[in-house]
Amino acid sequence: MELTHTNGLNRLQELPVLEYEGLSAEENLELRRGGVVVNSLEVVKGWARSNSMWPLTFGLACCAIEMMATGAARYDLDRFGIMFRASPRQSDVMIVAGTVTKKMAPLLRRLYDQMAEPKWVIAMGACATAGGPYVKSYAVLKGVDQVVPVDVYIPGCPPSPPALLYGLNMLQEKIRMEARGKRVTQA
Repeated sequence: MELTHTNGLNRLQELPVLEYEGLSAEENLELRRGGVVVNSLEVVKGWARSNSMWPLTFGLACCAIEMMATGAARYDLDRFGIMFRASPRQSDVMIVAGTVTKKMAPLLRRLYDQMAEPKWVIAMGACATAGGPYVKSYAVLKGVDQVVPVDVYIPGCPPSPPALLYGLNMLQEKIRMEARGKRVTQA
């Protein structure tokens, strides 16, 4: 089997360099010559995870209305493989939509801890990202990232459904990139 393009470039050089840890360099090279790309299962898993996200329904304020509108028929999150779940054990994405008070923070953390790995968090709206208009209140957190690690921030008060779709697409791309071994620090 010949692995060449029509322009004569060797396709073997274009394949990602992934080394199998249990084999020597010569054995890895022999696998690559045979057209075997080791660890490609990780890329497939990343693709599957990014196209079957199940967010936890966790709306705290007016941003939750926009989140529900995004899940309705007009924007139809089902076409992206995104289906809302009511149980944290069935969810892999937490969308924090709204104001997080200091009293709510331990419950938010408990729900996050109940989610199965791998898990991701989206901070939706000005209140979830930085406290919003209530930032000077003694009872409001200055961002949900003080309680759980946040992967994607969506600004706005409240963000529109297309903004949430864009944030979900950013998270999908982040999941795919991490599956390829590329570290994504902030989306």
